[in-house]
Formats: sequence, structure tokens, C-alpha cells
Amino acid sequence: MPHPSLLLAFFPARELRVPVKTDAEACDGAEPACDDESGVCCVCQSALDDALAPKEALLCALHNERTPLLSKKLNDNGKSTFGQTLFNSIAILLGIGMLSEPLAFAYAGWGMGFVLIIFYGYVSCYTAKIVARIILSDPSLRSYADIGCKAFGPRSTLVVSVLFCLELFAVSVILVTLSADSLHVLVPQYSSDVYKLLGIFLLIPTVFLPLSLLSITSVLGIISTILVVVVVLIDGVSKTESPGSLWSPAETSFGIDSWNHLGIAFGLFMAGFGGHPVIPSLAKDMVDPSRFNEMINWAFAVATFIYALIACAGYLMFGSAVSAEISVDLLSTPGYNKMINQTVLWMLVLVPLSKFGLITQPLSAVLDTLLERDQGPQDHLPKTVSNTRPKTPVLSPRALFVLQRVGITVLSVAVSILVPQFSAAMAFLGSFTVFLLCVIGPIVAKVAIEDGWRWGVFDVVVVLLAAGMAVWGTGSACLEGSAA
Repeated sequence: MPHPSLLLAFFPARELRVPVKTDAEACDGAEPACDDESGVCCVCQSALDDALAPKEALLCALHNERTPLLSKKLNDNGKSTFGQTLFNSIAILLGIGMLSEPLAFAYAGWGMGFVLIIFYGYVSCYTAKIVARIILSDPSLRSYADIGCKAFGPRSTLVVSVLFCLELFAVSVILVTLSADSLHVLVPQYSSDVYKLLGIFLLIPTVFLPLSLLSITSVLGIISTILVVVVVLIDGVSKTESPGSLWSPAETSFGIDSWNHLGIAFGLFMAGFGGHPVIPSLAKDMVDPSRFNEMINWAFAVATFIYALIACAGYLMFGSAVSAEISVDLLSTPGYNKMINQTVLWMLVLVPLSKFGLITQPLSAVLDTLLERDQGPQDHLPKTVSNTRPKTPVLSPRALFVLQRVGITVLSVAVSILVPQFSAAMAFLGSFTVFLLCVIGPIVAKVAIEDGWRWGVFDVVVVLLAAGMAVWGTGSACLEGSAA
């Protein structure tokens, strides 16, 4: 799952990048305009300097999808060392998705479980290299959305943005569910739904906090992730009797639990290997980008090992009775050190609440762009462009700003109540958005940009398998959610 502190790198909503001709002959005496016949935007450098900021200039960019993008000069010398980039990559990969890894093994069984987690780790690493290679080969590309625009044209930006919004919204729902479920285990006097409703009053203030304050929660998230792994192993070793012991394992199975549960497992496993939208930022910020492939190999190897470790430990400790969140079993099972386990659960209550605002920041930014609400002066634009501007909204921008963020919060809580199962939400996230953004999208972009639409056997097999698993997993997640 993408680390929320870096999600803003996915879609630079307020950055102006317009295809232009800036040579003296092409722009001599010309006003900023688009030539419908040639499909080229002619914007003189002086006019561009005067117009630098309004988003309406992007309308002109849509006329020419093949012209290089004009952007701020990229920093040729990255600031992150190999080790720093490796740490950031692992931090992006490891998140709350690992809490459901034991359940994924319970659904898939030992045989299919190991096949899936290794296959997903390998394929996700392969596609991460594709994203990095494309972004580094063209200095005009700066984000994941740019890759989609280059491969499929400007209209793909809307599709990518919608998928990005769905991913972020699913994460926000998962955070609400995790926090309420953990609090219910700690204080069982009230149901999870009650805590979700009460959480609205805690969540709304966080969506208005500045990003500089919210980014502190990233450190807490990394600490809580490490603590969960450590505590699961400590609990499993410290207890000698079942349930919840590694010395006396619970009953497990080599085969799959059911065909529907296998689809759920697809999404649960895949949810842990997201994060490709921030790969461009990581690759461009490396001091030595030529070592990116080596770095990402280590990152996915470490992440896959940790996922497999906690999945195996949790499945051995609780068998098919393991909960959707392994953290719930840690406190509800007698014989453990309650102080240590309660500390972990309280972090899983507070961290999602604090991360909620961090998640909704990029979601709101993308929605702002899609709705074109952030509108500025347009005197510099030709009449054909200015006439396309929407009418002045009934509500003020400030009122829309508040309503949008409050609406996202209320909707996230409502969906969490309607779909209370953590596993169903995680499976949907992995099956629908992660398969599309992190497997299918990068491979199809590679075929379009690098291979001239000539498909290799490996790419065809991976895309077909990913598409089949995405449909299967999404359907299973919807069935699981509707049955709740």
C-alpha cells in the first residue's frame, strides 16, 4: 500500500506543464493559442512567463499529446543515497496491509499462499522497474500520470485520476475500520459502528491540518508496523499452548479454503505490493539512478520476506480462525503480555486517525483538478479558451473547500459502516486498484512506449493473469462486503 506521506507525488495537480513551441519563428507575434489543424500549441516564452499558474492552459495542452512537456528544470543530481531510497521504498511497501496477510494464507492455504505472495512480489518488482525506466528515459516526465499521458494520450489522465481517487478513498475507509475495530477490542463496551460515528468528530479537524504537521504520522506508522511484526513473534514464542503459540501450532490446510475466499486472497496479498505511483519520485531523487533496479530488488525482497513471515506466524498461531486483522487476535487471546499488546493496539487506533487527514489531502487535490474549482485570472488566454470556463459557482471556493473535505470524511465513515469487514475493503483495494495501477498499467505502458505495441509472451501472460485475478478478486470482495 502506498505510504500516505508520498502520495502527493502521484498527481501534481497544480503544476503547469504545457506543450509549447518557443522558437522565435514559430511564436513571432503570436498570441497564446492552439492550432487545430497542426495540433500544436504556440505559446511565446514571454507570454508563458506572464501566464505561469492558471490551470486553464492545460486545455491547450490537450491538443497535442506528442509534444514534449514543458516543466521546471529537473534536478539532475538526486539527493537520496542508495540506503535512503531503499528505506523509503520499504516504508512505502510495508503498511497496514500486512495485518491481513495471515488471513490471506488461511484462505489460500500453504501451497497457493506461497505461490501467490512470491509471484506478486516478483511481478510488482518487475513493473516497478518498468515505471522507473520510463520515467528516467524522458526528462519531461515527472509523475505516474505523465507516463499514462505519454502512452495513451491526454484522455488517460482522467482514468488514472479516477483510479487514484478510488485507491485513496478505499484506504481512508480501511483506516476508519481499523481504528474502530482496534478500539472495540480495547474498550468493548461499545460496538465498532459507534466508534466510527464518534470518530467523525475526531477525523474532521484532521482534514484541515497542514501537511507539515500530518507528515509526522508517517514516522508513527513505520514504528507501529515494526512493532506489530515484533509483537506477533514475541507472543508466538512466549506462549507454549494453543491457540496463539508457535510451539503448538493451530490446525492449518495446504489447499484453498473456498473459491470465493481464494479471490479474497488475491486482493489481500496484492494490497501489500502497491506504491508504484510514487516510484517516479524515488527514482528521480536517487543520487545514482542506475542502481535503482538493484535497490528495488532489495526492497521487494525485504517486503516479501516480512509479509511471508507475519503471514506464516499468524496462520500457525491461529489457523483458519485467524481474524481479518491479526492485531485483534493479539489482545483477545489469553496468555499474552497485555501491556505490550495494548500498546500496539492503541497505536493502531491513533495512527489511522492521524493518517486520515494525510490520505484525504491528495484525494482532495485530485478532486480539485477534476472539478476545475481552483480558477484564476484568464485575461491572457484566447477567447476560445476563456469561453470554455464554467460559470461562477453558487457557493464560494472556501465553502466548497470545507464541504468537500467534510463530505469525504462522512462518506468514508458511512462506507466503513456499510462494509464493516476489513478483509473485504483490503481485498477490493488490492484486486481493483493495485492490479490496475501497479501491474496492468505499467506493462501496457511499456508495450505502448518501448515496444511499439509488440507484445512479449511474458507480458501477455502476466497481463491476462492479472486481469483475471483482478476481476475474480473484485467480485469476491463485493460478495464478501454485501454479505456482511
